Amino acid sequence: MSHREVLTALSGLLMGMLVAILSSTVVSTSLPRIVSDLHGSQTSYTWVITATLLATTVSTPLWGKFSDLTNRKVLLQVALVLFVLASVAAGFSQNTATLITFRVFQGLGAGGLTALVQVVMSDIISPRERGRYMGFLGAVMSVGTIGGPLLGGVLTDSIGWRWNFFVGVPVGIAALIVIQRTLHLPPKPKKKVVIDYWGAGLIAGGVSLLLVWVSLGGKQFDWNSVTSWSMGVGAVVLLVLAVIVEFKTEEPIIPLTLFKNRTFTFAVVASLSVGVAMFGTSVFLGQYMQLARGQSPTMAGILTLPMVLGLLISSMVAGALISKYGKWKPYMIVGSVLLAAGLFLMSTIEYDTNFFIVSVFMAMMGLGIGMVMQNLVLVVQNSVDVSVVGAASSSVAFFRSLGGTIGVSVMGAVLGTKVSGYITDGLTDAGVDPSALGSGQSTSSIPDLSTVPGPIRTIIESAYGQGVADVFLIAAPLAIITIVFVCLLPNVELGTKTGIQRAAAQSGTTAGGAGTDTTSAPVGQVAGSGSARAAHAGSGRSGSTPTGAVDTVIATGAAEVAGHPVSEDQNDPAQR
Repeated sequence: MSHREVLTALSGLLMGMLVAILSSTVVSTSLPRIVSDLHGSQTSYTWVITATLLATTVSTPLWGKFSDLTNRKVLLQVALVLFVLASVAAGFSQNTATLITFRVFQGLGAGGLTALVQVVMSDIISPRERGRYMGFLGAVMSVGTIGGPLLGGVLTDSIGWRWNFFVGVPVGIAALIVIQRTLHLPPKPKKKVVIDYWGAGLIAGGVSLLLVWVSLGGKQFDWNSVTSWSMGVGAVVLLVLAVIVEFKTEEPIIPLTLFKNRTFTFAVVASLSVGVAMFGTSVFLGQYMQLARGQSPTMAGILTLPMVLGLLISSMVAGALISKYGKWKPYMIVGSVLLAAGLFLMSTIEYDTNFFIVSVFMAMMGLGIGMVMQNLVLVVQNSVDVSVVGAASSSVAFFRSLGGTIGVSVMGAVLGTKVSGYITDGLTDAGVDPSALGSGQSTSSIPDLSTVPGPIRTIIESAYGQGVADVFLIAAPLAIITIVFVCLLPNVELGTKTGIQRAAAQSGTTAGGAGTDTTSAPVGQVAGSGSARAAHAGSGRSGSTPTGAVDTVIATGAAEVAGHPVSEDQNDPAQR
């Protein structure tokens, strides 16, 4: 595909990714008002976010595995339809229970979009060129992640918070149309599809129970209680059974053999802390701006622009530089250091900290996430065999979402506990009864600052400022883990073949009998595999085109260059 054709098809994919990200973030600055209107609590506040993240997390590896087995374009469209319908239903919710239910279905659709967009990109763009396109994807994800709160604030202040859910519907429909008209993928070879139902059920059950336990522990039941122990032990048992099933099944949802690949394993660990930073900060920055600094939802979104701009600039620039020079590791190391520094500095803020200083700290976090987040997926796709690229890509996204979901739940619980304690202490020191917060309010509920007397309002703002700083302090050490594992990633050169070309090379070898040369495999292939031998057989080390390579060239739709010598020089017009 030409650059123009790639961009045309990519536009639909990016719109799909945008609505998926918006589903998690657009409500963050509006949640205080939404939860207050629907008469919810701090637990409801956390669960409106966590429900979507939970569904996204659980479903992501399932969508990724299905993409290795069946038509990826159809799966993308199914995910988009599910997302659009759930968004409309969520917008009509009359209580927090209904809202949380439809947010789950939103998350299921968003999980498909999160997994499949990056897999399809690997089909149509080579790893070497994918850097700049990943920059576009990173920019969209960053704008959706941090710009979503701004959009949500504007909508809430102008036409009502229900439009937070309706706003993604036209974008989703447009994405559906564009994908149908511009995305053309070759059909997958017909084979018997084996679905790992046991693995899917055990993974979904184990992860869900784990996240529910983490989210509700300490609030709706004591940590050292029968309920808590039952949920914790139950989650461990289900996940252990899932591992056993995944080892034995023919088509595992998460192929555990992937963990033998150092790049995949280290990227998964690094993505956990990136997820905590990305999702956690977007959620709790909204509370800081509104409840610690007394801003409206619109202004709360505007005040997070330094982080948006940092993400946008770093993802675009780093992606372009990676494609130009083929070097990815330096940018990821710098990004992980910036992320850690930004989180540590954000743990020092208070309700009255100079906003310029807060902006610098937010920009550092944005720059760091933009350099690291999407490039973790890029290096994994470059290092695994084409037959499991869907499962590998979705697994990285799965663990990133898992980190984000657990992070939001834990940090939400910490914030609720800390803020309640700070408010109680502040009121007690001032000689004020906590009931003075107003009708229907308590130290554990989301306060409406407009109804609170001035001196008490200052106490509440100070409590939220300290509480949010404590939340960032929890996230900061995780960023150190990201630095360590990014440094440990093998510095492998980026390949120059698209996923479709690699798959065609593999099938061409099977048909044409090439692949007798078993010397070192090219970058991005698993040494010793059939696909690696096929690509190597077509690499033309002798300076002429062998029969197997002709089959490969024809299979990849480039028959016009058949008959030319195949050179290892990437600038050779015949090879290109």
